Amino acid sequence: MKLSDFKYKINEKLIAQFPLKERDKSRLMVVNREEKNISMGTFWDILNYLNEGDCLVVNETKVFSARLKGIKEKTDAEVEIFLLRELENNLWEVLVKPARKVRIGNKLIVNEGVTCDVIDNTVSGGRVVRFNYDGDFYELIERIGKSPLPPYIKREPVPEDRQWYQTIFARVRGAVAAPTAGLHFTHRLIDEIERKGVKVVPILLHVGLGTFRPVVVEDLTRHRMDSEYYEVSEESANIINSAKEKGNKVMAVGTTVVRALESTVTSDGHLKPSKGWTDKFIYPPYEFKTIDMLITNFHQPCSTLLMLVSAFASRDLIFKAYRKAIKEKFRFYSYGDAMLII
Repeated sequence: MKLSDFKYKINEKLIAQFPLKERDKSRLMVVNREEKNISMGTFWDILNYLNEGDCLVVNETKVFSARLKGIKEKTDAEVEIFLLRELENNLWEVLVKPARKVRIGNKLIVNEGVTCDVIDNTVSGGRVVRFNYDGDFYELIERIGKSPLPPYIKREPVPEDRQWYQTIFARVRGAVAAPTAGLHFTHRLIDEIERKGVKVVPILLHVGLGTFRPVVVEDLTRHRMDSEYYEVSEESANIINSAKEKGNKVMAVGTTVVRALESTVTSDGHLKPSKGWTDKFIYPPYEFKTIDMLITNFHQPCSTLLMLVSAFASRDLIFKAYRKAIKEKFRFYSYGDAMLII
């Protein structure tokens, strides 16, 4: 398939700028792959698709306040520093804006005694910087940084975003974007799911900015994903393997879960404990080996996320669902409504 196969138009008014107050009350579109039909309800309805012995696989990654404001030492020009990942002690890969004004050798002054020296450029157009500070770096940036909201949220982050843009499963700090399918869950919904005898199984994939990086090549085989760190523990792998052997189903909460699981599965569909970096790019056609159902949000045109869900259902069925979602005024993207593909 080609990049142009994944284009669609959307009214910007449908792009959610704020989450609902009650996360589990978002709208839900259910896409049935076998029957090729589409139905609608609320997110709470996922209970109807889970049975005793099934697995709900969630991502435990935790978003940190990756957006910093700074100034150039000699000119006082304002600069935004977006933290991507720590390369080693105090050395970070970052994006800077405006990039044309930040060169190797510049010093950027952030806040509370935090500065950084620009020491290199990256292949993807970012910078490598070395931070200078006293104390715990993550404690500092939680005070002085802002939530790393996606670029399609056309407003400044507010203090509430620190909670809004975080799932209830968040435990391990390291993501610069939320695994947004998990944002719909509440503790009361998880209690009901566990009461049905469903196993909530954690994995880890630290979402990077590449989740928003557009595909720019028409030939999808030439696109390269940014690497993201993942972990699938022995306990989680064993629980999922056992469920599948017994004929139970696996529901993945989000594309990040799918990519982590598919990065560690063997050719016969057996999950093995694993951790490391994955750049797995899933697009049609693709044979999934680990999951039976997928919870996801509505994704941007030409995004790798839209390609993954199109591989799980089919491009035609997913685009039929998107046309219906637009007609029915569903809320799109990170703070928007949800889709369940069964």
